[in-house]
Amino acid sequence: MTVRYGFNAVMTAKPGRGDELVELLLTGLDEGNPASTEYCLVYLVCRSAADPDVVHITEGWTSEDDHHRIFASPPAQAIVAKVTDLVAATTPYTDYVPVGGKAVL
Repeated sequence: MTVRYGFNAVMTAKPGRGDELVELLLTGLDEGNPASTEYCLVYLVCRSAADPDVVHITEGWTSEDDHHRIFASPPAQAIVAKVTDLVAATTPYTDYVPVGGKAVL
């Protein structure tokens, strides 16, 4: 499959809650959660080297429609609700269409 839609988001956790935010976002990879679906091809959670409460999320999806459909599901909405409790600020999402690159983890 090919990534046809993606985005990057930056979230700042409430002071001292960066670890909780990262842990919660990584549950998105658990069976039955959004990033575990066949439609999510890239799901990368990163931390700022300078501020442990700043978290970057990069996602790549088979299509924008697939992303919106999966994120409307109850498991995704449960994660979103919990994220809201941990986050002090977000930046606008930057959407994009990947054209190449490499990821080795």
